[in-house]
Amino acid sequence: MRRVVAVLLTVSSVLVLASAANAKVLLVGSYDGVRGHFSSIQTAVNAAKPGDWILVGPGDYKTRSSRHPRGRADRPAGILMTTPDVYLRGMNRNQVIVDGTKPGTPTCSTKATDQNFGPASSEGSLGLNGIMVWKAANVWVQNLTACNFLGGAGGDGGTGNEIWWNGGDDSGKVGGHGYYGSYLTTTSTFYNGERTAAEYGIFSSNWSGGTWDQTYASNFNDSGLYIGGCQQVCDQVVDHAHGQYDALGYSGTNSGGKLVIENSEFDHNEDGLDTNSQNVDEPSPQNGDCPNNGVSAITHTHSCWVFIHNDVHDNNNPNVPSAGAAAAGPVGTGMTVSGARNDTVMDNRFVNNDAWGVTFSPYLDSGLPCIGGTLHFLVPANCLFDEWGDALIDNQFTHNGSYGHPSNGDFAQVNFENGHPTDCYRGNTEVGGGSVKPASAAAIQQKYPQCNGELVPAGASDPDFLAEGLCDSQIELVPGQFSPCPTGQYPRRTRVIMHPLPRNLKTMPDPCAGVPTNPWCPARRTHRAAT
Repeated sequence: MRRVVAVLLTVSSVLVLASAANAKVLLVGSYDGVRGHFSSIQTAVNAAKPGDWILVGPGDYKTRSSRHPRGRADRPAGILMTTPDVYLRGMNRNQVIVDGTKPGTPTCSTKATDQNFGPASSEGSLGLNGIMVWKAANVWVQNLTACNFLGGAGGDGGTGNEIWWNGGDDSGKVGGHGYYGSYLTTTSTFYNGERTAAEYGIFSSNWSGGTWDQTYASNFNDSGLYIGGCQQVCDQVVDHAHGQYDALGYSGTNSGGKLVIENSEFDHNEDGLDTNSQNVDEPSPQNGDCPNNGVSAITHTHSCWVFIHNDVHDNNNPNVPSAGAAAAGPVGTGMTVSGARNDTVMDNRFVNNDAWGVTFSPYLDSGLPCIGGTLHFLVPANCLFDEWGDALIDNQFTHNGSYGHPSNGDFAQVNFENGHPTDCYRGNTEVGGGSVKPASAAAIQQKYPQCNGELVPAGASDPDFLAEGLCDSQIELVPGQFSPCPTGQYPRRTRVIMHPLPRNLKTMPDPCAGVPTNPWCPARRTHRAAT
């Protein structure tokens, strides 16, 4: 897959270079002692035409105002990009800061009085997004940091997102096509309750086609990285990502088809990552089947949603921002596949996740539209998304399950409904080649080695996992009643610990690569990132 991605990026680079003769390079700030023509990123964005480059010199670019897409005043952003085929690139990932805090304050300040809580509304401050690409095809954002863009009165993920490719959230349609994001850092250093907490780091919704490479995200109350609302036409790649200190390191709702997460690390989150079906970012459900009955070049099956060559470790952190459905991510879990179908998890490491390395479980939502789910499950208005057809293959597990409750260990599964295709488990081992733990995990691996479409009864795995999973997630099967904890509680949040802005992350070795000749990138010169 990496070779395929490399070819696609090479083709994109050729197309960019072919149009370089007509492209302009807009310079923001100063670099190497040369001052550009623009002092703000938004002013350069407003001036850019398709094919143009925007280079940004080192600096702390505060948000002085906001703007929003036409007809969407509920989606304010510090920087709004609506022109296709524009390439926004910082000259140094660690020194170009797109900052949500007020002018005149320290970079990514932690103080409450320094925060910008966004435009006012009848319900209070709306919050603010950082860089938002609105339905503009093939926009690149590279080599910079975005911080402290906070949530607000809506509480629905509409603000509090640092970098967002938005193809029309809540529309039920894919309205954006193609993007590239690389060498991106997203975080928030401020927390004063979930109402204003930053929600997502790097975000794609209602979008088809794109790659994120060399990204970092931390301190978010939903997820560090998120891809949603693209059902089976996502066609996206997440490569060399790092998500930590989040409620979920990665989250993907109703995002399937060709979607690959590879060579990435998820650690010190409440739950390392979660892919699920849900009554948001419609249409549901999450389905990893290849479009048009195709076959994946990675799995050689009809499953094109692939999680491969990743390191998922030490996701035992309850002291993170967490709100809404993300707060139900079971603490101590490396990966949760909930209400998701036909996904493949292969050739990964799951280490020191104290509840479970991987879990497969239903997702219980409420109300309509419940597309692909079962309405009125157990009680009126419940919407159940059961999971099925998922594959766990050739993963290595080490020291998972240290909480010691029944079913804690390397992996577990439970289903609520009869007659769905089995999951399959094959080649999963403890470090050194031993059998997976506990015995219930070893038993389902022996019983279901093939995803052959065999229909299985409800509860075909470990009944202990059902009780423990409900307890850990604090899920209410019956509204208003937390599920009991038969063998004692799991760790609960005592206080939120916010981690500082990371320093010295890997920056682009040559920020002038592929850019037309300009005062910051003269011809026949080797360019290095600002130091």
